[in-house]
Amino acid sequence: MIYYWIFLVAFLISVIFAPIYIKFATKLKFGQNILEYVGEHKSKQGTPTMGGVIFILPTILVSLFFIQGDKTIAVFCLLVFLAYAIVGFLDDFIKIKFKRNLGLRAYQKIIFQIGIALIVAIFIYKHQIFSSLYIPFSGIQINLGWFVIPFVILVFLATTNSVNLTDGLDGLAGGVSIVFFLVMVFISNICLNFSPFQLEESYISNIQNLNYISLAMVGSLLGFLVFNFYPAKIFMGDTGSLAIGALIACVCCFNGTSLYIPIIGFMFVLSALSVIIQVVYFKKTKKRIFLMAPFHHHLQHKGMYETKIVFIYIVITILIGTVVIALLGGL
Repeated sequence: MIYYWIFLVAFLISVIFAPIYIKFATKLKFGQNILEYVGEHKSKQGTPTMGGVIFILPTILVSLFFIQGDKTIAVFCLLVFLAYAIVGFLDDFIKIKFKRNLGLRAYQKIIFQIGIALIVAIFIYKHQIFSSLYIPFSGIQINLGWFVIPFVILVFLATTNSVNLTDGLDGLAGGVSIVFFLVMVFISNICLNFSPFQLEESYISNIQNLNYISLAMVGSLLGFLVFNFYPAKIFMGDTGSLAIGALIACVCCFNGTSLYIPIIGFMFVLSALSVIIQVVYFKKTKKRIFLMAPFHHHLQHKGMYETKIVFIYIVITILIGTVVIALLGGL
């Protein structure tokens, strides 16, 4: 029953807070600068951005209210969530302040991301109970030992930047993320039930609190999407996309389900891979494989409607998640 209350309260706070923030952002001219070569998005020029605060604040507030028992890991994850949101906010603020599409430079963002991820990695290493990793569909759980440090950093870099690249269409990153967090709650509970180790009560309490945070995120994101679906009245900006990626990485690193991220988050992976392939191929041949990367922009240039692309991405994520849950339930 608590799951429903967490979701409902987070949704209501988000959907009530959104119009207030949109009015505030519009008044202060927090408008998004649109890239010139994304012709389909010219009409979106000036749409308020940094809307990630609409789901970030409710997620934190509701989580702090509902988490129970040992709250150490939950509070730590929320701090990491907030830290990445601040990095994204700096990036968005610089873009708005100087009216350009370049905020923080790539190396600056990477330094911030690695720095925060390193703190998480060391924290997990010092709390060895959270260094375990579930091998997908095998029922096997292994302890990574010291290797957890580079592994966690890699997970954070890959996840945050993949979600960031997916945030290119109205409702895309938010819609896929809602499904992702819901599926991960199911997977987390299944993994707990099938764990080959005797789990301490404090560990179970911490993992349950991470599920509460995930559900608070689902409710908050849904409230945000009421105003972010096409035509969007607000964009999440890097404030939101980096925060989402960080929360995904943090929750999955602590509950041992990191290897499920590229499976459930296949559409995030597709965004990142399409950019990598495009850049590498262009450097070698001076030609492009895709009309534009990430892949969702390629589909746009092919003439597919924005809403259809978002629908397809969300449905594929739902289908993958359903299959994964079904397979795990049969272990």
